[in-house]
Amino acid sequence: MAERTISWGPRGSNKLIGTETARLDGVDKASGFAKYTADMNQEGTLYARLLTCKHASATITRLNVESAKKVAGVHTVYLFKNEGDDCNWDGDIVAAVAAETADIAEDGVRAIEVTFEVKPHVVDEQDLEAARKAEVTKEGIVDRTVGDPDKAIAEADVVHEGYYGIHTISHMCLEPHGAHCSWNTSDDGPRLIARHSTQAVSTTGKQFASKFGLDAADVRVVCNFIGGGFGSKFAADEWGWAAAQMSKDTGRPVRLMLDRATELKTPGTRPSGFAKVTLAAKKNGLITAWKSHHWGTNGPQGGTIDGNQMPYVFDFENKKVEATGIKTNCGPNRAWRAPNHPQLCAITDTAMTDLAAKLKMDPIDLYKANLGQLDKVAAENGDLYRAQLDRAAELMDWKKKFHAHGESGSGAVKRGLGVALHRWGGQAVKCEAEVRLFEDGAAQVSIGSQDLGTGTRTVIAMVLAETCGLPLEKVTAKIGSSEYVYGNPSGGSITVGSVSGGTRRAALAAVWKLLDKVAAKYELDGTTLTVGNEAVWAGDKKVCSWKDACRLIGSVPIAEVGASPLDDGLTSKLVGGVQMADVSVDTDTGIVRIHRMVAVQDCGLVINEMTAKSQVYGGLIMGIAYALSEERIMDNKTGRYINADMENYRLPRIGDIGELIVEMYQPDSEYNRGVVGLGEPPVISTGAAIANAVANATGVRVSVLPMTPKRVLDALKGGQA
Repeated sequence: MAERTISWGPRGSNKLIGTETARLDGVDKASGFAKYTADMNQEGTLYARLLTCKHASATITRLNVESAKKVAGVHTVYLFKNEGDDCNWDGDIVAAVAAETADIAEDGVRAIEVTFEVKPHVVDEQDLEAARKAEVTKEGIVDRTVGDPDKAIAEADVVHEGYYGIHTISHMCLEPHGAHCSWNTSDDGPRLIARHSTQAVSTTGKQFASKFGLDAADVRVVCNFIGGGFGSKFAADEWGWAAAQMSKDTGRPVRLMLDRATELKTPGTRPSGFAKVTLAAKKNGLITAWKSHHWGTNGPQGGTIDGNQMPYVFDFENKKVEATGIKTNCGPNRAWRAPNHPQLCAITDTAMTDLAAKLKMDPIDLYKANLGQLDKVAAENGDLYRAQLDRAAELMDWKKKFHAHGESGSGAVKRGLGVALHRWGGQAVKCEAEVRLFEDGAAQVSIGSQDLGTGTRTVIAMVLAETCGLPLEKVTAKIGSSEYVYGNPSGGSITVGSVSGGTRRAALAAVWKLLDKVAAKYELDGTTLTVGNEAVWAGDKKVCSWKDACRLIGSVPIAEVGASPLDDGLTSKLVGGVQMADVSVDTDTGIVRIHRMVAVQDCGLVINEMTAKSQVYGGLIMGIAYALSEERIMDNKTGRYINADMENYRLPRIGDIGELIVEMYQPDSEYNRGVVGLGEPPVISTGAAIANAVANATGVRVSVLPMTPKRVLDALKGGQA
């Protein structure tokens, strides 16, 4: 009897896995047929609006909601805060009003009587000395020394000192945060139904249950489609609880979605990071020492970016890293696509490129000279960087286009190239998948997961179809409800690895049960049978059709649950990538134009190359945003967030993007690793690559991102950028 093994099969053996397959839900999304939480409009729904604090720091001295309750059409008021409570930033939520219409709810909000005692505030995280004078810093968050960096600097052939930074940006989900909640008063089914814009369908229900003293089984979370999350939608959140409570109080469904201004101010930000860096090297480019002191903010929490990962990707023998946290009266931080990594990369890779310029080296050569000094995480995939650098250079035509810093010829418009590296984990986490095979030949997979943009439905359908030997259109994939088996939250680039591994295991187990039934009927060894082309095969001989095989199941479907990850080679971890930028800079206007971005990215075995590339395209676009325009702007005098709208919080337009070239790096060694997550890494090195291209074009470092026209012009004039 042959032994059955869990695997993806040899490369080239799959018909669907590894192909470019259109998303199963793409037409629904593009046509508007797909219904998001923001689209929920159940009969009898009440609409909620929020009262937020307009001060950066204040104490509530009076809060009277009785006048709001008297507004015709208002049904209830929910208090997030009470008299005597502090508000710590512009946008801190005070109360919610639920009414028959959104306009009436707004009238109710305006009717609330509230006064504040305004207190001093700090909203500038870049000015470290001012923060110290205001006594809002926490020194020594990181203070780490390895080797003897001072001695290495003193003995170095070349020393570079620089200042670098990247500003705070806000979450800007196309679909704002929010929930539509209703209660079931019957004895059947869940008591609370939370239609919640969440990237954690299976776990959010537990948060609601805990809040309301329910069993987890009494809560059903539904999220068929989610309009972006990027790390900010893991929780039920205060507004979710408020919607649920107001629904319970009124006996009516309640819809509470954040408006655009509150979406920018309240759900959290990516922390800033600024640093003074010293690098020392030999003439051949080998870096011998790193010193950095960096600071920034996590808002009221008072932290900063993770200094334990500084320098980024590389780990030099001699280094000293210090970090200072700043407590500001700005919105709190939340996970934002690849937490800490874009900031760390923006500081490390720009400093390394400036060192290369000082050495009169091509930065690619500098990177290659130091590939023996990768940090322990990057080192596990270290061999990839050299190959990826070479391939990216080929796609960019680097050898032909590259020039020394600032030597781009005469004229106002300067052209330049930049490069940067990144790494990420991407390891699968606990996830279950249930596969059912039915008497009529239908095959179905269900997971309590969600599609954050990774193409989850399509991926698990492809895995199921591949495993069953069926065309894609003949299988069904169900996600988006907590009533299905446990699915992982979507974050940390874990989703595709988690759901595909669980689906493969469950599907194989179900198919093997089916083949055992076929073997019993035809007196064959089930372990030698295979499925493919909608049939069961014994070697190259067709035994029966798929439908005929399924008729042996009977009225009770075959149901198998598969788990991921397990040590079976289906999934792996750790990816690396290289990005390059080709830009021009108008030195008269300060405008930076993207001509071409090249991204070479590994991620193990690729299930759907189309959605994998889409992840990289999306990461590049987000990277262009924070490199050139995306920035939260605070008024130091009032503490107000002054660009909390889609007109002034500037995201890239089509004309800002340029040509994007994406190549998934997939030698046999990658295929054999199994699936590794991809969501985060493509956004990490984009900003650094663009910043380095601007420096190459102009010969001047724009030290702080985003590189707005003003910052570019200030740098060209020799001022603070």
